Amino acid sequence: MADRVRTRVRQREPAAEDRYERCLKYLLDLRDRATTRAVVLRGKEMPWEQTRQGRLQWFIVRETDDTNSVLRDWDVFIHDIRVHSGKHRHQGGLIIYVLEGEGYTEVDDDRVEWEAGDLLLLPIQPGGVTHKHYNRRPGESCKWMAFIYRPYMDEIGYFIEQKEQAPEYQ
Repeated sequence: MADRVRTRVRQREPAAEDRYERCLKYLLDLRDRATTRAVVLRGKEMPWEQTRQGRLQWFIVRETDDTNSVLRDWDVFIHDIRVHSGKHRHQGGLIIYVLEGEGYTEVDDDRVEWEAGDLLLLPIQPGGVTHKHYNRRPGESCKWMAFIYRPYMDEIGYFIEQKEQAPEYQ
């Protein structure tokens, strides 16, 4: 009986531009992010920035993705309202949790009062919600934290339009 010779045929390498392979890489990168990046973001390590909207401390921001967080699709920041924020308009649909102080928000033509421990939910409106946040006691601490889930905002056609600048912005 003759000896058999076995030959193994090597599988071809996936093409670099193959969409399936790019999809697999994307999913592996998401898994890697969820298992290796930071689950605690320390406030003392996050710088404060003076912006047109006011004094902000960013924890997560999808567009810059520079905080090494396990989450990718959120914007999370603290707004330190000295006197008042800038006036701006966007679709709404975000969550604001008041950390310190008390104040109010002008939402279109309504005045909404809030204080530490309150949760504000800006309404979703097709043309956007024009609003401005005020510290009731300028000179005293007044801070809130915003949570914005960006994939949801993408689906509702999120935009932001700055109408007026915060008084501290130069």
